[in-house]
Amino acid sequence: MSKEEPVPVLRAEGLTKKYGRREALSGVDLNVPAGRVVGLVGPNGAGKSTLLNLACGLLEPTSGSLRVLGAPPAASAAHLARVGFVAQNTPVYPSFSVADHLRLGARLNPSWDQGLAEQRIAQVGLDPDQKAGRLSGGQRAQLALTVAAAKRPELLIFDEPAAALDPLARQGFLVSLLEFVAELGASAVLSSHLLGDIEQACDHLIVLCDARIQVAGEVRDLLATHHRLVAPRGELDRPAAGVEVVRAEHHARSDEAVVRTGLPPSEIPFRAGPVTLEELVLGYMSRASAPVAGTGARTVAGAVTGEGVR
Repeated sequence: MSKEEPVPVLRAEGLTKKYGRREALSGVDLNVPAGRVVGLVGPNGAGKSTLLNLACGLLEPTSGSLRVLGAPPAASAAHLARVGFVAQNTPVYPSFSVADHLRLGARLNPSWDQGLAEQRIAQVGLDPDQKAGRLSGGQRAQLALTVAAAKRPELLIFDEPAAALDPLARQGFLVSLLEFVAELGASAVLSSHLLGDIEQACDHLIVLCDARIQVAGEVRDLLATHHRLVAPRGELDRPAAGVEVVRAEHHARSDEAVVRTGLPPSEIPFRAGPVTLEELVLGYMSRASAPVAGTGARTVAGAVTGEGVR
């Protein structure tokens, strides 16, 4: 008997969310496997927070479907307990002490792990009697992360939790996040516009721009199938079969491009080199935002996406 495939942590089909006439998400298809730390990347207003709020059951889709851990978001109290969420600005209760937050977490979550919470609070140097309103930004982030993880969820969702932190506090937060994921055996989705954080923490990538998924997959596979090409001027206007131009830069005598292809490097025409994660992400973001003269569409190298809402 073949081994049964794990249930995806997120599966979307035709997922659309509108605010009035504006589309925050448009026909999103997505399949995120279990056991990954997923980086969700895109410009401000791309739809990242909308997608995560849908996944947590805080919003309802306009059309299409979304399943989280195999069930509709927030399908039941038991399902809610399987998901930990840290929203933007790592919200905590300013008048509550650190210990108060742990007591509240224990009352609200049947699978609460008090030992794990206390161990982490001590490890990051938080005073249990300190009011949350007097904590630094990094300390508040560590507290919010601890409360989310002590539920012992199967999926942790983070909506730009470290954006406002200084580099040292952000580094500490990411280290704690990865330690929790390893300890819990959980999956995680981290929304961020800081590519360094994504590169450090994530092994799966989703690029979301203009309300649509531009590219998604394992970071290792994406880097292996994308290359930077240098070619004589104009040659990349007619790419070879099996070569998709993601982003092109035209110079006086040559063109440079980020391309996607399944061809081995030895068979790629012209001079090919590896791309960085930053080049890959910026390539797709640039393609999504490049206007076409005289139209409301967006295109680069003939690949057209809809107008979308930024």
